Amino acid sequence: MEKTCGKFIFFVAMLILALGQQLVSGMLGDSHHPPLNDIVTTQDIIAGDVFFEITEPYSLEYTYRLRPSKDFGTSFSQRLEGVALVPTIPSDGCTKIENKRALRGNVALIDRGECSFLTKTINAEMAGALAAIITEFNSESSEFDYYIEMIHDKTDRDTQIPAGYLLGRNGVVIKNTLQRLKRSYARINLPVNLTFVPPSKINHPPWLGW
Repeated sequence: MEKTCGKFIFFVAMLILALGQQLVSGMLGDSHHPPLNDIVTTQDIIAGDVFFEITEPYSLEYTYRLRPSKDFGTSFSQRLEGVALVPTIPSDGCTKIENKRALRGNVALIDRGECSFLTKTINAEMAGALAAIITEFNSESSEFDYYIEMIHDKTDRDTQIPAGYLLGRNGVVIKNTLQRLKRSYARINLPVNLTFVPPSKINHPPWLGW
């Protein structure tokens, strides 16, 4: 009888211990495998990059990521709302920009190549642009799907507007869509604050895999 009581008490004690462990585990969560949404934040992902959104045309209404210039120009601290994103003429922005009337007070979209990133940004600034977005428009380039670190060209020049690098795939879709719609610009907000937006909720372009 005593042995039976002892076994019963031992069984009850082990049952209480197991239930207690489950309760604590449920309250604290699994410390080894926490849910992804709890450990990966948008701030972790952007790592100093900035975002802008296109508000028109409708087919381009997504949020796009920019890699700010590394050591020239200013930061994207000024909120530009409802401004035009205008492809430059010439597209590489390496010489005096011809469509400066359209660029004044707006943002320049410039193709990469032929001259330094700084030269392109300076020419955009001289045309009256408030910022420059540079992208790889050549889909055959080995760097088409990569973010490029835009660095100073080691001259004694600088610029007073911000510049950012746009992924080539985004640049091609934006420019081709504007050409197809016979539009000379897209309407954007720059920058947009996504610090408290979960990564899964970002309205990124469907042609990208991130």
